[in-house]
Parts: sequence; C-alpha cells; structure tokens
Amino acid sequence: MNMQSVDILVIGAGPAGLAAAIAAREDGIESLLVLERENNPGGILRQCIHNGFGLHRFKEELTGPEYAQRDIDRARELGIEIQCGVTVLSVSPDRVVTCVSPEYGLRQIRAGAVILAMGCRERPRGALCTPGTRCAGIYSAGTAQRFVNLEGFMPGQRVVILGSGDIGLIMARRMTLQGAKVLACVEIMPFSSGLNRNIVQCLQDYDIPLFLSHTVTEIRGRERVEAVVVSEVDERRRPIPGTEQVFECDTLLLSVGLIPENELSEGAGVQISPATSGAVVSDTFETSVPGVFACGNVLHVHDLVDHVSNESFLAGHAAARFVRDASGAARDAAFIPVLDGEGVRGTVPQKIRPNPSEPVTLMFRPAAVYRGAAVSVRCGERELMRKKALIFTPGEMVAMDLKPEALKGLDAAQPITVEIVKA
Repeated sequence: MNMQSVDILVIGAGPAGLAAAIAAREDGIESLLVLERENNPGGILRQCIHNGFGLHRFKEELTGPEYAQRDIDRARELGIEIQCGVTVLSVSPDRVVTCVSPEYGLRQIRAGAVILAMGCRERPRGALCTPGTRCAGIYSAGTAQRFVNLEGFMPGQRVVILGSGDIGLIMARRMTLQGAKVLACVEIMPFSSGLNRNIVQCLQDYDIPLFLSHTVTEIRGRERVEAVVVSEVDERRRPIPGTEQVFECDTLLLSVGLIPENELSEGAGVQISPATSGAVVSDTFETSVPGVFACGNVLHVHDLVDHVSNESFLAGHAAARFVRDASGAARDAAFIPVLDGEGVRGTVPQKIRPNPSEPVTLMFRPAAVYRGAAVSVRCGERELMRKKALIFTPGEMVAMDLKPEALKGLDAAQPITVEIVKA
C-alpha cells in the first residue's frame, strides 16, 4: 500500500473542518488535504435551511446552506483539496490515517498534523430505555430534518417531540409549516436545553406547548406509533404515578442530546473528557496526542456555528505552527489545569500554557439555571476575571476571554477554577 504524505490532514468538511483548513492555508500550509465521508462538503449545515446563522461572524442572517457555501467558496479560492465520499477508518498515534473510498480505494496518509473535525451525532432511542415496541414512526430530530429538507419526505402528521434541544425546537416549527400537527414538546429537565430564541420562535409563536419536568414513559403501537404516554417526573427524574397523559400521534421525534463523534479520537489514544465527551485539549486545541488537534462539535457541542468557526480557525493556525516548528512544544507537565467549579460543566480548554501571548477563550455550559449570578475564574486566591449576567442557562454556552496579562505569572502547579457565584 502506497503511503501518501501531507503537512496537515483535516477529517471532516463541515463548518469546523472547512474553517480549520482555511486558517491553515492562509497561514502558509500548501500541503493540505480535507477528507469528508459525505458526497458533498458543508456538513450538517446543508440540511439546516432555516435562518439565524452568521450573525456573529458575518454580521448578517444566513441560512445553513448559505453559511456553508461561503466557506466552501473560500476553500476553493485557496485551492484546498477536499475529497468527498472518503471514510476514515483509523488514526494512529503517530498520525497515520487509514481511509477508504470508491474512487481511491484503501490507502494510508501520513500527516505532519491531524485536525479532528468529525462533528457529533444524536443520542438514539436505545439510550433512553423508554418502554414500548420497535414500531415505525420514531426518528431522531436530525434524521427527520434531513428527510424533510433534503429528501422531500414527510415523516408523519401528528407529532410529539421528546427533548427540547435546538434541533427538536426547530423541527417543531418545520413540521408545523409543512402541515403537521405538533402536539407537544416534552422535556425531562425543569429547563429547556435549547436557545431561548428558539423556544420563542419555534414553540410559542406556533402555540406548541412545552412540558418541562415531563418525559415519555410508554410508546404504544405495533406496526407504527399510535400514541405516547407522557408523565411528570419528580426532582430525581422519576415518573410520578397518576400524572400520565396520552397523546395520540403517528410520529415521535427524539431531541435528547448530541454526542461528539470520537471513535477515531479514542483509536488514536486521545484523552477524552467525561464532562464533554470530547477530547481534552490545551488552549491551542492540541489533544493529549502530539500533533493531533480537535475543534468544533467533536470537541464539545456548540449552540452557534459562528463559535464553531472561530474555534476552528484557531485550531487551524495552531496546527500550522506545529508543522512549521516541529519542535514538540511543552507537554502536559507545563500546562495550567482548568477545572470545573460549582455550577460549571465541561470547560474547554482543560489546560492553558503559562504566559500565553494571546487571549484565551474559556467556554462551558452552566449546570442549571442561575439568575443574577456571575462567573468567577480563579487561580488560588487570585481572581482572574468575573462576568455577570441576568441569567445563565444550560441551553446557552458561556464564553469568557482571558487576557494575557490576567494569566501572566501563574504557577502551573496551581489550577484555574471556573465557577458560578452570587453576583
């Protein structure tokens, strides 16, 4: 088997992979290859035909395909090679990528740096342990979105949505606009996991009820869904007897969380964070494996694609520096650990270089709803930064930019802690 060599190999041609590749090429990397398993670049944005994308990055409102096309066009302008229809089978710790495709067959590619940008997948019904038969009419919200927006297929006419993630909220509106009757959106937590703007625009504007602290406890139907039973849950998320409601429907959409696609990362020996289900990375987005970087939803699930692109630009520039320097910069022992404190879940990055020359953005999700609170970033007794807000919710990521002067002189043995405190 012939071994091809490139300076940087990007796995995934969604918004993260495209942004990382663009940044690396603009940083002077000529030997650059992007692999994509779908037949077209653009990733999940191709089926997100609603607007609301690009407000932060482009200062205008775009649909998903419009947003993706801007990066696709820029990649073509820069002459970046994107090979579609290629499935990556493995990534080795020494950055040898094995892949297969109808056009190129089975091959191996050795890379100076690998950027993981595989995105995420939806949590399936099997993870929910919901009683009922294996009848037709049960779809993940993303699958239903693909059917309606790309393939012109309507999954059903009477719909219940389990989970209030952004895809589920958006599909509540989409199914309504296509003529279906969305009976309810059911969320097991006492708060929605989606953006507030989607709750307003996709549920409230169409009089679709949102049942918080409720879940589906039974799916009825043999050949196809005929009804679902919805029950209220207590503070330990256990169904409360006597609270059952029956919704006669032919379709159940699941919007119960996203999981980073990290099978390739684990195969490469990358350390995975139990909080994010993504890689543990430094402030340069380098993983525990030297020369392997991660960005976008494979690192941690974002709520805005604008943030995915910004993060991936940084990862692309960092990978370019790694290839040019080839010096194996300081390893883990020199990094300052970043820990989740009270009310904080899944801070990224998990470690920071001492005395960075550029600002470091910390991103995390609040563990619950907090009103009139503040985020405090501390290193021992020293507070590095504080950010107040009227409300923090799990549905919206919090981003904090730490300036280099705030991080100057920190001891690598003393961890940084991010926590939510009373304002």
